[in-house]
Amino acid sequence: MTYFWQRGGCKMRTIALIKRILLQILRDKRTLALLFIAPLLILTLMDLVFNGKTVNPVLGIENGKKQIIQSLKEADIVVKNYEGVSNTDEVMLKYDLDGLLEVKGEKATLTLLNDNPTVAKNLEMKVRQIFNKRAQLQLLDTNNIQRKQLQDAIIQTKYVYGSSDTELFDTFSPMLVGFFVFFFVFLISGIGLLNERTTGTLERLMATPIKRGEIVAAYLIGYGLLAFLQTIVIVLFAIYVLDIVLVGSIWNVILINVIVALVALSLGILLSSFANSEFQMVQFIPLVIVPQIFFSGIFSIEGMVDWLQVFAKFMPLYYAADALKGVMYKGLSLSDISQNLYILLAFAAVFIVCNLFALKKYRKL
Repeated sequence: MTYFWQRGGCKMRTIALIKRILLQILRDKRTLALLFIAPLLILTLMDLVFNGKTVNPVLGIENGKKQIIQSLKEADIVVKNYEGVSNTDEVMLKYDLDGLLEVKGEKATLTLLNDNPTVAKNLEMKVRQIFNKRAQLQLLDTNNIQRKQLQDAIIQTKYVYGSSDTELFDTFSPMLVGFFVFFFVFLISGIGLLNERTTGTLERLMATPIKRGEIVAAYLIGYGLLAFLQTIVIVLFAIYVLDIVLVGSIWNVILINVIVALVALSLGILLSSFANSEFQMVQFIPLVIVPQIFFSGIFSIEGMVDWLQVFAKFMPLYYAADALKGVMYKGLSLSDISQNLYILLAFAAVFIVCNLFALKKYRKL
């Protein structure tokens, strides 16, 4: 009898606890939104990203015959004619070409931008197929080794960035460095300030004559020092331990990531003002962090619908990833990526100003 009474009491206590948890979740509208709306938004975004329009490679051609140009167009290649090309790399960068084909008699030189190795290899394959068809009769009476030698003699390949051994990971690994700096600084700073609020420290500070600007500056500098050290560790580990590609200056890479950390720090502090618990702070991740992954360059932005490409311009990681890829993979200088850095600093400035207004609710002015 006692056994069944104890067992029944255990069940009742469990049921009561379940009811309390469900009622607590139902009262939290933000949690309900996370459970039902956030997944739908992310799935919709993924559908738009992965089912975007197909972007055909753009190939410049010099001294190309009509027959070759027609064959290239039939292979879904956008062809642009150029004459008197003196600097191949300069022309490709100026006109945003994926490749430049210079034809001299029966031979040709194909220079690939190699900004995206997948696009570059696909373009090279199509161009080689077209030129190999012209030498088909000559290739019939040769063995496989001689055939490969003849194919290489027909068309030579050069690269603006990287080489024939460049893999897709080499192009977006710099973006991952920036993403992890952004993510962890955002999370630590947001939860850190939230802890100050939940323990009552922030309210006690706001009751003193201290100014809002002084509080924001103190938190930015305090957490900023930790973010700076974390950034140094991540960058050095990625480059010297994981051997992630680095063509440009490591000091420029550190500078970019320090600015990224500043943006994440100011954004994390800002959003923590709208959270009442660590769980609510984590809820910002699928709404603020996850969408930025899709617009950081890991996925082709050019293939997205036009309005989604405009939306990408409002993402800090869009500019951070472009700057990091420029330095680490392309070897660009600080002046070449200065525009991206200015925009990131503008993001940080806006978030810092918003922090000043967000603190108003903790003090009656």
